[in-house]
Amino acid sequence: MEDLPEMYTVLQGEVASVTEYGAFIKIPDCKRQGLVHKSHMSASRVDNPSEIVDVGERVWVKIIGKEVKDGKVKLSLSMKAVNQGSGKDLDPNNVALDQDERRKRKFKDFTGQKIKLEAVLNTVCKKCGCKGHFAKDCFMQPGGVRYSLVPDDEVEPADCSRQSECQPPKKKKKVKKKCNSGSDEVIE
Repeated sequence: MEDLPEMYTVLQGEVASVTEYGAFIKIPDCKRQGLVHKSHMSASRVDNPSEIVDVGERVWVKIIGKEVKDGKVKLSLSMKAVNQGSGKDLDPNNVALDQDERRKRKFKDFTGQKIKLEAVLNTVCKKCGCKGHFAKDCFMQPGGVRYSLVPDDEVEPADCSRQSECQPPKKKKKVKKKCNSGSDEVIE
């Protein structure tokens, strides 16, 4: 396999052919050609690459990608990252290339996926025996008395066979009596 230039190397090549989607550039000291896509030809929009370059013209390019597919190496080149007059790298830290890649990246849409809580809903509490929560999240009071945050709608009527169970206990009244000594005494 022949020696290929390093990534992000700036070099001057010759335009081998122009297509509707870009231009193929002959890389010096190498039998390979690289593609300058029309989106990497200029900072402004390019509709027709033949308006920018002609076959045989020498241009400055920067190697921005290497891809091996089916045993073939494909090189991606950029003209807009290099000053075409002097060959100076306009993006030495590759910040603009990174921003272009982020813009092209498609993000997955997860809104159609539903969240299922079966793991919690199918559990049975070891503390109270109810479904839907773990023992550490149980609302049971110490001593086995279960309470709820929302009162129950159905309240069972009390057994009123004895009068004392249906009526609240009576309060004792305090009575003040005057004593002969002139002080008040409280009798319950």
